[in-house]
Amino acid sequence: MQEEKQSISLTRKVWQSISDASLVPFLAILTAVVLGGIIIAIVGGNPFLAYRGLIEGALGSTKALSETAVWATPYIFAGLAVALAFKGGLFNIGAEGQLAVGAVSSALIGYALPEWLGFNLPAIIHLPLAIIVGMIMGGLWAGIVGWLKAYTGGHEVINTIMMNYIALNTTSYLLNGVMKDRSPTNVIARTPLIAESARMPAIFDGLRVHWGFVLALFVAFFIWWLLNKTTLGFEIRTVGLNPDAAQYAGINVKRTIIITMMLSGMLAGLAGTIEVTGLNYRHELGFSIGYGYDAIAIALLGKSHPLGIVLAAFLFAAMRNGASRMQFLTQLPVDLISMIQALILLFVAADAIIRYIYRIKAKGERVVLTRGWGG
Repeated sequence: MQEEKQSISLTRKVWQSISDASLVPFLAILTAVVLGGIIIAIVGGNPFLAYRGLIEGALGSTKALSETAVWATPYIFAGLAVALAFKGGLFNIGAEGQLAVGAVSSALIGYALPEWLGFNLPAIIHLPLAIIVGMIMGGLWAGIVGWLKAYTGGHEVINTIMMNYIALNTTSYLLNGVMKDRSPTNVIARTPLIAESARMPAIFDGLRVHWGFVLALFVAFFIWWLLNKTTLGFEIRTVGLNPDAAQYAGINVKRTIIITMMLSGMLAGLAGTIEVTGLNYRHELGFSIGYGYDAIAIALLGKSHPLGIVLAAFLFAAMRNGASRMQFLTQLPVDLISMIQALILLFVAADAIIRYIYRIKAKGERVVLTRGWGG
């Protein structure tokens, strides 16, 4: 009887914790939606029709659900990348560049490797190889920033921004040069199509949702397990909370910083890799613009928790996927979706506003982006 009571008490505490953690983000979303509706009405639109179109476009059919899942897949990977860095006390703004590096690397393996070898590889080797290379390249790109942070004190915010410029411009150079598709009909910067053996199959015939979506859910669970059930995860969280205490406890802080950034970069690189192998079958200049920056908002909205990341990614994906239907029904500019996303981020980041409006007392852990901007 005593054990049963303790089990019930523990269950209640878990659900109470989940409720406390999700209340402010939920109210932030609700407030942003209401304000968005007011703005839609001010500019002459029908907010009820607009939101109906948004829901129909995102969830109203099997095809709509499939497309929402397609949008959510890179968001989950990139959101996990940023959230993992947050847990380590780091602010990885470089997911955009790491994603591009992973995508262009996997595309190269996908289309060029059979040419180099002189024969076609079996899919069981070629597809995993393309994915792994993209992950590794994204991790190495972020690892440079981690090394600079650990051994020179260079701030990761500045360094990841600069690495974004290097990655995106280098990618542009390659796609307009040696990696450009030389087909007579091609006039844009993109690679040739990857081989069939490097392509990830769709889950259902006739729909674009692919097995990368399932992989994203698995990786989200893996990151939760890594952070909460392993020694490395404990070290990452400890360094993120207090590097001085971690150092005193015997944790190698420099190594942990580098590993954290590399893991973060691998997740971002995986986002780009899955887009190439599972959806586009090539890397095209500009295909991923905004994923890395949206990932910051997704990680923040998800409270840096893997489950929260998945839910936040679905929200952003639904808004992006449903925007066209909303625009069709109301003739409103699709930019209103970005405005609503910005309002959500504003209220989640400045949660004191939501707590003041709804008279909610602060409970539990607050969202912390990084230990500080000064070093």
